[in-house]
Amino acid sequence: MTGPARDDPRAEAARAAVARIFVEEYGRVLATLIGAFDDFELAETALQEAFTVAVERWSEAGLPPNPAGWIVTTARRKAIDRLRREANLARKQADLADLAAAADDPPEAEVTDFPDERLKLIFTCCHPALPPEAQVALTLHTLGGLSTQAIAHAFLVSETTLAQRLVRAKRKIKQARIPYRVPPLDERPERLATVLAVLYLIFNEGYRASTGERLMRLDLSAEAIRLA
Repeated sequence: MTGPARDDPRAEAARAAVARIFVEEYGRVLATLIGAFDDFELAETALQEAFTVAVERWSEAGLPPNPAGWIVTTARRKAIDRLRREANLARKQADLADLAAAADDPPEAEVTDFPDERLKLIFTCCHPALPPEAQVALTLHTLGGLSTQAIAHAFLVSETTLAQRLVRAKRKIKQARIPYRVPPLDERPERLATVLAVLYLIFNEGYRASTGERLMRLDLSAEAIRLA
């Protein structure tokens, strides 16, 4: 079965919409998925699957009223499907019922505002149990949606080395059960310097993008200012 023709207006619109949402909403959507499932790898995998499905579905049916909400809803369902296939289904059955109910909410209710999710994600990534370079790299990757290539270039290391750092950092968060939250006041000082450094780097990436066709990504700069 062949895909949609390259000159199909709906297919072109679908690809353009997916590309735009990926650039503008990736960090926001990923943050809320990690908050829902408390699993970096599951959230990232489900989100990538949702983007893939979006290109196919939107090419055939056109864009939904709320594309970003559609992505979140689809990613939630993909994540739930993966959890259902795991051996520990019985232990997670109660949680799955709640998540499944949330996934059936209208898309408009899914993506409206994320007042704290991205801040929680930054503080989680900047946990002192992680090496400093891994804290910054993981935050830029998950929150800013920056590619492994772009971050590796900034750190002057190979893509393989950077990818291994990201994998180890996410594994450490899962194994050490590092909570997904903004920590209490007495725990913030040891993370604050790294958090502020990351926000500065995100602002810089928006002010002068290291990848892509646009010289500036105002959405990243504005989000860095808001979070700061």
